[in-house]
Parts: sequence; structure tokens; C-alpha cells
Amino acid sequence: MPQYETIIGLEVHVQLKTDSKLFCGCSTRFGAPPNSQVCPVCLGMPGALPVMNRQAITLAVKAGLALNCNIPPMTKWDRKQYFYPDLPKGYQISQYDLPICADGFLDIDDPASEGDTRRIGLIRAHLEEDAGKSQHDETSGRNDSRIDLNRCGTPLLEIVSQPDLRSSAEAKNYLTELKLLLTHLEVSDCEMQEGSLRVDANINLHLDVDGKKIATPIVEVKNMNSFRAVERALDYEAERQYAHWEETGQTIKDAPKTTRGWDDSREQTFAQREKEESADYRYFPDPDLLPVRLPQSFIDQVRDTIQETPAQARDRLQTQHGLSAYDADVIVNQGAAILGYFESVADVSGDPKRASSWIQQDVLRTLKEQETSIEQFPIPAKRLGDLLGRVRSGDLDNNRARDVFAYLIENDTDVDSACTALGIEAVDSGEIESLCQKLLDDNPQVVQDVRGGKQQAVGRLIGQAKKVNPNANPQQVRETLLKLING
Repeated sequence: MPQYETIIGLEVHVQLKTDSKLFCGCSTRFGAPPNSQVCPVCLGMPGALPVMNRQAITLAVKAGLALNCNIPPMTKWDRKQYFYPDLPKGYQISQYDLPICADGFLDIDDPASEGDTRRIGLIRAHLEEDAGKSQHDETSGRNDSRIDLNRCGTPLLEIVSQPDLRSSAEAKNYLTELKLLLTHLEVSDCEMQEGSLRVDANINLHLDVDGKKIATPIVEVKNMNSFRAVERALDYEAERQYAHWEETGQTIKDAPKTTRGWDDSREQTFAQREKEESADYRYFPDPDLLPVRLPQSFIDQVRDTIQETPAQARDRLQTQHGLSAYDADVIVNQGAAILGYFESVADVSGDPKRASSWIQQDVLRTLKEQETSIEQFPIPAKRLGDLLGRVRSGDLDNNRARDVFAYLIENDTDVDSACTALGIEAVDSGEIESLCQKLLDDNPQVVQDVRGGKQQAVGRLIGQAKKVNPNANPQQVRETLLKLING
């Protein structure tokens, strides 16, 4: 069986986080009634003229800089001619030969080698307007289609990678890192279920046949609504292309590029159409829009707004806060809001590792259970930091701290009031020592066992100490028992 290599390039369409559309003042808010956020410009009415959205330019440059792209001193708008039922003008305003961003890269985790990274090249990132959305009703018996044009004209940044990806796992890592970067910089919310991030995957195979490299025809796969769907579609398509090559012997020289859709329920791709080439789109400069000049001063101004990328944040959490690579990755991957919350908790508590553990376990679990975000989380960062600071100092043990945490989830109060309500009081060291001495006097066998080398024997007395005084810190009790026995 000939060996083959999977060659993958991704085209990611990202809606930019602007309040209005790319060439008109209509709202970009998701979920409005169909065709309620439209005007003569985005409806393509004769005589309606586009006016450029400056914020879309700013966000595109910001994304390009974060993706290590070159930003040219000038870019321009082009008309891409094709007919879609949900594109009223019959053409799309896009960018052809002078994109706003070019020649960048994104470093991702290498799924084949833990701890290593892979650099994925980017061909370009260009601005264009989105099309509308066709809604197909196949359940009512009418089998009709309706068109919602609210999305028409929403600013899109299309990010095109080099064909540098070699597996579906790499493709998923690339998409995960790209989404994290764009949301971290607030360039886009990247909500796939709302259509603000959409992926087209180009894939073919390079086969080694009798010492010669043979390439299968390129296929562009569409209709994928999750990163997991992208993985499954690429895995299926690689197997399908190999089987098709075995059956027909067709290579890239014999067949044009085609487009296939992804059927998620059947977990297979299906043929759609032959893919158009650039000549078929009849690009030409848009006569209604002037070229855009991007002075270096403007580019520098945008660069100054990029405080930190997710990759830089991971490195900083490891060096500044002493987190492991895994913990830093988990915190950063939750997004900028969770990262900011963690840092506040770590600063107040003085215990970054404990803050990381509690956020990963208790905070994220509660957010999932309550189906809420960190912005609506009922315990402010400073309050959780105060609680964890008391655990660090020994004033509270973990179990009692979790009782306080649960109380604070339900009650908007401070840690002192929560402790009072739960009957939690500080116990001084003298009281702990007296309690431990009495337990040792009543349990001489424990003393003998410990002196005989069985230090774990004191565990039998810790439970007794908690029964006598529920506020006794188990760790403090353990240390005091061993000190009294050995001293």
C-alpha cells in the first residue's frame, strides 16, 4: 500500500466585532427578526453607495499584527462577481491582489510531539462583506427556502493558511489557537453557532508511488459547524480520496478542484460543485470605494493596543506565577475574562497555584452548573482571594473553605460574615495544643505507633479532634500531634 501524506489548508471566515456593517450603518446584532437590519446599501439597491467602516479596518489590522502579518501601506476593494441567492447585488465587495494582511504565521501545539510547536504559515487575511443566510424548511412538507439578509454586509476577515497542516488533529489545534487569539484580542466573539466563525477546509493527498510523488485532486469541504466536525470531515475525506485514487487513478492533473459538503449526521462528505478559479469571479477594483492608505503611525497605534497574546500569557503565568505548563494552558484557554479573574485572585491570596486549582475545579464547575459567565459569577475575585489567603495562612482548612465558598455562591456577603454565619471561628495555637495533648493522653497506643515509625497513626486522632472542635485545622492538628510526640 503506497504511503501518503495529508495536505490541509484552512480558510477561516471571522465576523469582526463591530456595531455596524462594513459599508453601511445597519446593526450587526445577532438574533434580530429576519430582514429587520437592512438598508438600500446592504440590499444592493440601485444608486446606493457604500461608506467604509473604520473600526473594521482597525480590527483587521489588529488581527493581522497579532498573526505576525505584513500590513501594506495601501489596500483596496475589489468586486467578486458571482450569483448567490443571498447576495442581492450579484457581487461581493472583497479584496483580491492587495489584501490588508499578508505573509503571517501562527504557532500551535504539535499533537505528535508533546511540548513541541508547529509554525503554520498564513498566506493572507483580507476583508470582505458577508452574504445573507438561506433558511431551508424541509420538515413542514413545503420544502421551501427563505432568505434572511440581516447578515449581508457584516464585516468578515478571511484568514487563509498555507497548506502546512498535516492531520485533522493539527487542524483542530490551529483553529483552537486562532479562535483563542481573536477572542482574547476582542477582534471577534467567534461563536460558531451564530455563524461568526466559519471554516472551509482544503485537502488532498500526496502519495509516494514507485519513488514518485503523486497528488490527488484538491477538495474544499464546507458546512462544518464545529471543530470536531472539521476533524471528522478531514479524516473521512482523506480515506475517501485514497479509495477514489485506488479505484480511478485520478491525480491533480486529471480533475479540477471540487467543493464537497459535510453531512454531520451521516459523517460523510457529498459532492456539490466544481470550484471556480479566480478568473471565473471576474475581479476588478470597486469603482465606488477609494483605496485605503494605512500610514505607519496608524499601524503603530493599533500595535500599541495589543497588550499580550495568549502564547505570551502562558509563558508569563509559568515564569511569574510558577504555574505548570498544563495549568497555564488551561487558564489561558478559558479566555481573557478568566485570565483576569485568576490574576486578581492570585494577587490577593498570595498563592497562585492554589488560585489556579480552585478556579479550575470549583469556579469552572460552578460556571458550568449555573450556565453563566465569569462576569456574572457571584464571588468577586478579591473575595475569593481573601478566602484562599486564609487557607494559605492556616486560618481555614480546605474543607471549611469550601463550605464558605458554597455559602458565598448563595449569599452576597464577605468572608468574615460567611464564617460567622457558618459558625467558623479562628482557633489559637494554645487551644489546639491543649486539645492534642488530651488526645495523646487518652490514646497512648498512637504515641507508641508513631515512635515506632508509623507516623500515619496520628490520622486516627485528627477525626476525633474535628469532632471536639469543628474549627480545628486538620493540618495544624497533625503537625501539633507529631511535635508533641517527638518533642
